Amino acid sequence: MLNNWVVMPTCLPTVLRRCHACASGRFRANGKFRVNANHKVLDAWLLVLCDTCGDTAKLTVLERVNVRSVRPRLLDRMHDNDLGLAAELLQDPAVRRRNRVALDWHDAWRLDTGGSDHVDREVIDVSVRFAARIPVRPTRLIAEGCGLSRAEVGRLIAEGKVVSAVRLSGKLSGDFAFMLKR
Repeated sequence: MLNNWVVMPTCLPTVLRRCHACASGRFRANGKFRVNANHKVLDAWLLVLCDTCGDTAKLTVLERVNVRSVRPRLLDRMHDNDLGLAAELLQDPAVRRRNRVALDWHDAWRLDTGGSDHVDREVIDVSVRFAARIPVRPTRLIAEGCGLSRAEVGRLIAEGKVVSAVRLSGKLSGDFAFMLKR
């Protein structure tokens, strides 16, 4: 029987960027946007707050864009300070690259295994789906989902008792499947 696990975000990730006021490197996004119109062009920013001093920094979303080229629904979501839009934009590689920021997902996600009825079975066939692009070590997911230590998961991988089509070392942020034989 195939078990479906889902890695889902619980809150917005921490934005890693240097603060110009206090030299801290961590900001938190609260879903607030600032939109500025200058004649027929728009600028839009996602506002983030420094964890240490509370200073505000702006992450550029739109820069000198013609008003007619912006979808009205997108503009409405920015005016409404849509938290879902903030999450989408933080995960957009183009926005992160333009603003030279990285994301820290520590304590910002959870694993939903759908129950613990699989823990005592000899063979477990699992499909892991990511609800957002959250980089996580597969060994950590397997350990958390099966109630094992990460060292024991590493030992099971070395013995060939955990089988997957993807490499289980490093971090993954895309869907994968594995089989655990005890």
